Amino acid sequence: MSHPVADGAAAVFADPKAYTDESRLHATLAHLRVTAPVSLVDVPDFRPFWAITKHADIMAIERDDALFTNSPRPVLMTAEADAQQDAMGISTLIHMDDPQHRVARAVGADWFRPRAMRALKVRVDELAHTFVDRMVEAGGECDFVQEVAVNFPLYVIMSLLGLPESDFPRMLKYTQELFGSDDEELQRGTTKEEQGMALFEMFTYFNELTAARRATPTEDLASAISNARIDGEPLSDIDTVSYYVIIATAGHDTTSATISGGLQALIENPDQLQRLRDDPALMPLATEEMIRWVTPVKEFMRTARADTVVRGVPIAAGESVLLSYVSANRDEDIFVDPFRFDIGRDPNKHIAFGHGVHFCLGAALARMEVTSFFSALIPRLRSIELAGRAEHVATIFVGGLKHLPIRYSLS
Repeated sequence: MSHPVADGAAAVFADPKAYTDESRLHATLAHLRVTAPVSLVDVPDFRPFWAITKHADIMAIERDDALFTNSPRPVLMTAEADAQQDAMGISTLIHMDDPQHRVARAVGADWFRPRAMRALKVRVDELAHTFVDRMVEAGGECDFVQEVAVNFPLYVIMSLLGLPESDFPRMLKYTQELFGSDDEELQRGTTKEEQGMALFEMFTYFNELTAARRATPTEDLASAISNARIDGEPLSDIDTVSYYVIIATAGHDTTSATISGGLQALIENPDQLQRLRDDPALMPLATEEMIRWVTPVKEFMRTARADTVVRGVPIAAGESVLLSYVSANRDEDIFVDPFRFDIGRDPNKHIAFGHGVHFCLGAALARMEVTSFFSALIPRLRSIELAGRAEHVATIFVGGLKHLPIRYSLS
């Protein structure tokens, strides 16, 4: 079956508001998977790219990291934002390729291994119960995203880094402004200069933290990053700060989006909520289904190092491809009844954490946080319903719900 190499519907990937209307978004992605699974997108303000919507093609591209590189374009941004980041010299794990990526990833890897996760679980469980208690204190009604979901994972990742609780609100503001730069409610100002200040202020904060941890090392991830050495040399200032930024942001917004989107899915599918209530042993599978359902990281980009072909479509050296995880996680060729929220789905071959050498460093922590929170909430939940309209962040990279008004009764 031949396909066109361009479909106007693929412009959806460059439209932040498209991600605020899930039914329209998924209808568009389903159309693209059938009619133009590899589609050229050439729209104003963005450099052209190829949108990849099928699970199998995304997996193949992720596996071939020698042919498809993260550098120089790891995420979809406007041409102006690309140039701004290049000028700042930002180089996080998602910007790197091997061998540099392998060495840099090792700096933080030990903090996310099973042994470290087991040690952290006590703190995560404690925080989960604390935030469920806060729901009780709220009196049976709250905006679950803003009052619970954004704070719980923030407390976890900030505790891991070893940052003082007094700095948590500031870090929350920075991360929401960075990932919400296309959202009128969350963005910092309306000009690129104003929006760039969030990143600048975050860099300033982490530069000061680096200096403090180098002067007085402590037993936390912040010290591990600040005092890391590669080939005997300390990380440069920009590389150190870039490392902090990826840990602080990726370890926060993705998990809060999964927890809030997961709760919405349980409310809207009461049979699945009851099923989980009746059989708590399903929690690990339910966690995976929430992650698939929400897919907080919408896309990553890769650039072809040499001429190649994807699903019969020629991709030239130097051209970029967008890997739509949102589309892949609803692919009818991979998932039985993909638009059904099924907490017992097994197998669940979602790729919300990516695949290959760039598989999410914090995947185990994210899974633990989701499992801990719902394990604390559901046994105490007597009733729950929506108390208003759920609203999504306008974004083309990372995001989920920004408001989820709920009414509930907890024991």
